[in-house]
Amino acid sequence: MDLGRSAFAQRHERTPEERDLVRRLDIFLMTFGCVSQVIKYLDQQNISNAYVSGMKEDLALNGNELNYFTTYFSVAYCIMLIPSQIIMTYVRPSYWLSGLEICWGIITALIALTHEAKQVYILRVFLGLCESSAWPGMMTIFMHWYTPSELAKRMGFYHSCQAIGSMMSGALQVAIINTLHNANGLAGWRWLFIINGIMTVVWGALGFFLLPDLPNYINPRAFWFKEGHQKLAMERLERHGRAEPKKITWDGARRTVVNWVTYFIAIMYIATVLAPWGYAYFNLFLKSLKNPDGTPVWSTSQVNAIPIAGGAINVVFVWVWAILSDLLRTRWTLIVAQAVIGLVPCIAMSIWTSHPDTTPLATAYASYFISYLTLGTAPLIMAWLSDLLPQDPEARTLIVGVAIATYYAVSAWSQVLVWPAVQAPYYKYGWQSSIALWILVIIMTCVLRYIDLKILLPKREEFRATLIVGSEPTSPQLAGTELDPDDDANMRKDLPIVTQA
Repeated sequence: MDLGRSAFAQRHERTPEERDLVRRLDIFLMTFGCVSQVIKYLDQQNISNAYVSGMKEDLALNGNELNYFTTYFSVAYCIMLIPSQIIMTYVRPSYWLSGLEICWGIITALIALTHEAKQVYILRVFLGLCESSAWPGMMTIFMHWYTPSELAKRMGFYHSCQAIGSMMSGALQVAIINTLHNANGLAGWRWLFIINGIMTVVWGALGFFLLPDLPNYINPRAFWFKEGHQKLAMERLERHGRAEPKKITWDGARRTVVNWVTYFIAIMYIATVLAPWGYAYFNLFLKSLKNPDGTPVWSTSQVNAIPIAGGAINVVFVWVWAILSDLLRTRWTLIVAQAVIGLVPCIAMSIWTSHPDTTPLATAYASYFISYLTLGTAPLIMAWLSDLLPQDPEARTLIVGVAIATYYAVSAWSQVLVWPAVQAPYYKYGWQSSIALWILVIIMTCVLRYIDLKILLPKREEFRATLIVGSEPTSPQLAGTELDPDDDANMRKDLPIVTQA
């Protein structure tokens, strides 16, 4: 893993035509995906902002309706994830993803017309069904268009838009509510849904022209896609040992079900997302702090504003980890690095929650902010998945859906048990469970790396050979991979480029 093999050192290998293709993908595909992700998080956050801005009183919400709004959304989101991934292999992504974004924009706007909780429940179900396509769908498209030295940073930029959306949501929502309250007889919180809905519909409609679809199935409405780019995109797939996109079949589904990589990646993804989850309760920690006279240390606005700094750290370090991954051509070492860093605040907070009187309060502040450094694992895992299954786009597509759906299923109940709000900020088992999860991540990452080198490397070399000579693989089932970025030097022999028949 020296810099001589880094993506930076290899940029001179790109032709001007290839640089132009990547530049256009970044301008149009990435821009659509990133803005769509920001809007998606604005749409997800607006229910909480509306609730405290008049929705609770207007709809007579006196119980746990806000929790149920989230529950109905999450259940529907989880249910539709895998079907959406399958449908996207049969319907053009420019139709499917853009169409669903328009649908969820309309549904968001319809919430402005509701008069009781049951109506919101129904709309939140359909909202979850539609929004489930966005993150996994875009990650899957990135896998088809970008090479191993380009992929992680693009996934990282896209993933960071979640934090950007969360940071923007508060200010934007407050501005809409304060500016349009009672305009045309509508409450500010109703205008909130209307404006968000319009933004979503407009941007979703642009997806019909900005999404390129797939390298072997180009979007004819993508005005920015030049003649010759499709052939170049297919050559890039072959050069990096990747099979062209395929429709998911029953054989592909069965192959994915029996493939151990499916469950290994899902468990590792869930562990890396849940391990640093204590950061999500930074505001509860701030709210719990009291002066000697019993007054709050931080005002309500400060409680909401201080975690924004953590969000900024999150954005920067998601970019840092992703750029380093492509620059140094490694995934696993940076996942382990984040896990090791993640152990530090978890151990420190375990001590602070057990001995708050004798442990400096600065320990808790530092621990929460350090936790934001470790939120960049998801892009690396998805990029590694692309490296692990280059010849099986069906499995890649399904595994992305399985991992995220399983995460939603687990987090729906585990977070209530591990991080109960009534224990904040002195959680009994929260930080200790995070220590266990980070250790699990380190072990699983190292085991996967070992298996990759000892077992999967020969399989991906064999598959790559079939692209070169046009022969069939001798292995009955190649569950292996394209060359892992760390091992790319083993096969850099000026291989000829061939086009598929």
